[in-house]
Formats: sequence, structure tokens, C-alpha cells
Amino acid sequence: MILDVVVTAEPRATRGKNESKRARRAGKVPAVVYGAFKDPQAISVNPKDILKIVRSKTGHNSIFNLDIPGVEQTPVIVADEQYDPIKGALMHVDLKRIDMTRPIKVSVPVVMTGDAKMVKQVGGTLDFITRRVEIECLPGDIPDNFIVDITSFGKGSAMRVKDLVVKEGTRVVTPGASILAHVVGGKEEVAVAVVEEAPKKGKKK
Repeated sequence: MILDVVVTAEPRATRGKNESKRARRAGKVPAVVYGAFKDPQAISVNPKDILKIVRSKTGHNSIFNLDIPGVEQTPVIVADEQYDPIKGALMHVDLKRIDMTRPIKVSVPVVMTGDAKMVKQVGGTLDFITRRVEIECLPGDIPDNFIVDITSFGKGSAMRVKDLVVKEGTRVVTPGASILAHVVGGKEEVAVAVVEEAPKKGKKK
């Protein structure tokens, strides 16, 4: 998803530990922007700007504009980030430049919707198997998510990756046979006939 967001960054002279510490003391987080056949650029950004993006509903699939005054303006995505293992603070960010004319591979979340009343009636269990699907498409065509409607799910119901409706020009990378969600178990009405055979009476000799 393309966000109408501009994150302003400051260029860093070096990529050493001392430079990173100075950036953090100034309330920034060290970062690197790379890709699109250009040299990597060391920068520092406001951690609040990055956290707001990665915590949004589109998360790492969010495309936003990075502005490095006097250097470049480019659309990017958050490719990776590192956190302090104890405090949980954002420590470093990798940003990837995006060529809006070239397809990219992304992982899109799968979301269940609807009320599986029939599942409750038959007493089965609804298993949500695949929670993300990998696709390849143009950056402007990245969907927020894929929807699995479980309203009509009953005993034996299943939905696979190949059943998803995707936009023309989108290639699904995840195997089509992969199960998204299915119903297992359930009540079965079985008529059991019990036949009692009476013992035969014999004559005493």
C-alpha cells in the first residue's frame, strides 16, 4: 500500500559504531537505504516515524517517501529493523528503495471474516493454517490483505491458496495447493443396530 507519508532523514558520514551512538543520543536511529541499482546511503531517521509505519495495518508492505535533503527523494519500504533485546527500543533500520515500475515480492496477511455457524452446529474445528501468502506484483498493486470468508464453512469445507481472487498481473508465489483454512472433525450420526440372539433351547437326553 502506498502511504501519503514523507519521512525526512539526515545523511551520516560513516557507518561506524561511534556514528550510530551519536545518532541515538540525538534521538535518532541509524539506518541504511539501498537498492534500485544505487549505492547504499547511511542515514539517521526519527524512530517514531518508522514505528508508526511498521505498526500500521499494512506494516512492512507500506510504501512511503524518504526525503534526504540535498541527496535524494525516493519511495521505500522497511526491509528490516533491529530492536534492543532488553528495552525493546528500535536500534537500526534497513530501508529498500522501490522502483514503482518493477514487480516486487511481498508477503500479504490472510484474514478470516464471517461467522462459522455451520461449524458450531456440526461440532467441528476450524483450523486457520496459512496466515500469509507470498505474491509478486507491481508496488502499487500490493493488497492490504486476502480475505477468507468462513460464513458458509461446514463439515469438510476448505479453502486453498488457488481459490484466492487476485488482481490481474499478480503472480501468487505460495503453492496453490496450500490450505488457508479448513474444517476438521464434526458430529456423525451413525445408526447402530444391536441384535440380541436368544440362545436355542435344546432337549435334555
